[in-house]
Order: sequence, then C-alpha cells, then structure tokens
Amino acid sequence: MEKIYGQFRLEGAPLYCGRYGSGHINDTYLLATDQPHLYILQRLNNKVFPNTQMLMRNLIAVTDHLRKQDSDPRHVLVLVPTLTGDPYLTTEEGDVWRLYEFITDSLCLDKSETVNDLLQSGVAFGSFQNQLADFPASTLGETIPRFHDTPNRFALLHKAIEADPLNRAKAVEAEIQRFLSHEQEADALLSLNRSGELPLRVTHNDTKLNNVMLDRRTRTPLCVIDLDTVMPGLAANDFGDGIRFGASTAAEDERDLSKVSMSLELFKAYATGFIGACGQRLRPLEIETLPMGAKLMTLECGARFLTDYLMGDVYFHIARPEHNLDRCRTQITLVEDMERKWEDMARIVAQAKE
Repeated sequence: MEKIYGQFRLEGAPLYCGRYGSGHINDTYLLATDQPHLYILQRLNNKVFPNTQMLMRNLIAVTDHLRKQDSDPRHVLVLVPTLTGDPYLTTEEGDVWRLYEFITDSLCLDKSETVNDLLQSGVAFGSFQNQLADFPASTLGETIPRFHDTPNRFALLHKAIEADPLNRAKAVEAEIQRFLSHEQEADALLSLNRSGELPLRVTHNDTKLNNVMLDRRTRTPLCVIDLDTVMPGLAANDFGDGIRFGASTAAEDERDLSKVSMSLELFKAYATGFIGACGQRLRPLEIETLPMGAKLMTLECGARFLTDYLMGDVYFHIARPEHNLDRCRTQITLVEDMERKWEDMARIVAQAKE
C-alpha cells in the first residue's frame, strides 16, 4: 500500500492504512498521518465500472460545480492530487486509485436511528438536486449503462426465466407472476422523459442513508458521498431509491414478510426533506411523479434480485442459498403495500410542495 499512497501529496508521514467502511464495490482504506491528518484511499472496481476514466471525469466535473456554490471542504468531496498534480492515480496494471480528504466530525449511518435521520437524508439528496439543477446533465457519461432502465430490467428477467440454467423458475412461479403483473408500468417515467415532459437531471442513483455524511453533533447533512453512479437520470429515481431503502419497516432481506411495509411516517419525513430542499427547481410533473419513482425503483430492484436468483446468484453477494429470493420477495411486498397507500403518498407529496 505504501507504493500507492506514497504517490499522493500527503500532509505528514503515514502512520496507519487499513480497511474502512462497509462498502462492497470499491476497496476503501483509512489513511492516517502524524500531523494528524486523515484520508480515505480507494481503488475503483473496474469490473463494476469498466470506464473508470469517464467515472472520474464525471466526479470531478460535479464536485467542481458543487464547490463553486459551497466552498466548505466538509460539504463537498475533496480529491487530494498525486505528486505529479493529477486528480487520481492510474497504475501500470490499469488500476485507478483516488485519495479524499476525510470529512471530520462526521457520522455515517447504515440505518436511520430516528425519523429525523431520514428527513435529513432527504434534505441532503434534495440539496444535491438543487445545487446541480443548472448543471448540463447530458455532458456526463453513463458509468453503468441503462442502470435505471426499468423496461430493460424486465427484459433481462424474461431472458432469465427462459434460460433458467438451474431449473429454479418452476418453484418460484408465484414470485415471477407477481413481478410480471406490474411490467406494464415499467416504462411510465421513461416515456415521459422521451416526450420531454420529464427532464434529464444529474442524479446520484444510490440514495441510501449511508451515502450521506451527517454532522456528528447536529445530525444535519454535511456531504453526499459515493458519487460513482452520478450520471444523467430522473429526479424521481433518486427520490424513489431513498424511499425504497429508507421507508421500509424491514431489512431488505427479511424472511418474515409480515414485517415488511412502507411506513407513511418515514415516507413523509423523506418527502418533506427532499421536496423542501429542491421543490422550487423541479417541474410540477416531476414532483407529482415522485411516488411512481418510489414504486418503480422498488420494482426494478426486486426484478434484479429475482433475475440474479434465476441465473444462479452471479451478481449480488449472498449469505444463504435463497438470499436473493428473500430480497425479491421483500421488494414486491413493499410495492404492493405502496399500492395500498397510493392516495396517502400522493397527498403527502402534494402537501410537501405547498
């Protein structure tokens, strides 16, 4: 590791470098020096992100734009240059490494401890939308092509059902039918984008609570992190993924489906924070379709889990044989609960924009 971090402009002599955080995609390390000074060192996963150069161009362009609006180093990710002045390091083996300033006196939560934590998550991602509303989204590349193309996710599910390499489809026919019964809705948002009614915006595309750094003392948002999936998208996608993750009453892989529902209290908290922070920059139809974003992001994620189960668990990490099946069941259960609460969701969103 010394060969890697020694090529960056560090303040002080390195004392420690060890694994850090709970991420599963990139290799992440905490680096400490004798100043004292803390850094986050990361190696990008070039299997998940085959075009790491484009990813870094996206990241640099977006953080530069954010920094023009807020110069506080705790509010925007800060890259530490290499000894040659480059914003990141590319090794002879083709690996891309980057070094961030550590965000001091911060807190990162894998799960909200209070309703206010989720509200603040909504504020963070809403502010992210607000600050990037005038950024030309079309200038960004797709780090994961067709990432939130819900119709394509269903097309891949159909292919998995047909291929059925492990002969699992027959045993999960009920789950397959629950998903396919919603396929006609898959294109609801993208069709509005194609018609020009919903604009492309700069979206984060992974709006989980643990991608927000909170101030350790005030529990208010400092900075949105993990910008590797920042690319053109729809505001409803970012809102929706935040709801899918944050407003569920159960873990993503809960086996007891009686525990799985969408909390209207948590939905309201996230919606209040998100719309309060960016509602003035969104079109009325964008706000109106936010509940559909929640439904489609949950449906899409569940379809991905089911597809992976049918294909032999080749994408998502599993800890037990039917892990992906459990995950897909929670997601479709969450979708069906959203449908029961649809009028309440629409009412909450309408009230939040007033």
